[in-house]
Amino acid sequence: MLNNQLSKLDKLCIYMAALRKCVRGFFRGFFFKKRKGLLFVGKHVTLLNKRSISVGSRVKFEDFSEIQGLSTHGISFADDVTIGRNVEIRPSSYYGVGDIGFGLKMGKNSSIGPGGYIGCAGSISIGENVMIGPRVTIIAENHNFRSQATAIKAQGVTQQGICIADNVWIGADVTILDGVTIGSGAVIGATTLVNKDVPSNSVYLNKRAVYTRTRD
Repeated sequence: MLNNQLSKLDKLCIYMAALRKCVRGFFRGFFFKKRKGLLFVGKHVTLLNKRSISVGSRVKFEDFSEIQGLSTHGISFADDVTIGRNVEIRPSSYYGVGDIGFGLKMGKNSSIGPGGYIGCAGSISIGENVMIGPRVTIIAENHNFRSQATAIKAQGVTQQGICIADNVWIGADVTILDGVTIGSGAVIGATTLVNKDVPSNSVYLNKRAVYTRTRD
C-alpha cells in the first residue's frame, strides 16, 4: 500500500514506473528455470544463464543489477525479494572458465541494497525478512596462500559457505567472509568485517566484528 500522504501525481509516477518494470519483466522473464507471478525488471539489468535462475512472485531487479546464473545449485529468489541498483550476484566466471560455483538462495521478503556484491562460488543461504544495506560484500570463498613458491592464483580456493538466518539486519558497507553463520535476529553495524559466527539476537559493531551486547 502506498503512503496516503503522497499526492496523486506522486502516486501516478510510482505506478507508471512500476508498470514499465512489470512489462519489462514479462518479456525478460522467459527461460527462467522457474517463475511465479509478477516480475519487475529495471533498466539495463543483466540476466545471464537464466535456466539456472528461479524467481518467485513480485521479485524486483532494480536498474543496472547483474545476476549470473551459472552455478551447480542455481540462484533462487523467493516471493518479494528485492535486488537493488548496481548489485552483482556472481557464482562463476562469465565465460565458464574454472570451477562452476555453488549458488545462492534468498528467502521471502529479503533485500540487497544498492551496490552490493554477492560472490556465491561457495553456498550462500539468506533467510526470510533479511535487510542487507548498501554496498555490502558477501564472499563465500577464500584463496589458499600458504606456499610462497607458488603463485597465490595457482593455489586454489576453499569454500565453506555462508548462512544468514531469518530477520537479520546488515548495515551499509559490511563485509561477510566465508564460513560465517549469522543467527536469526542479529544486527550487524555499518562497516563491520564479519569473519566469525554471530549469535542470534546479537548486535555486532566495528570492523573487527567485536560482540558488544544482546538486543534485550
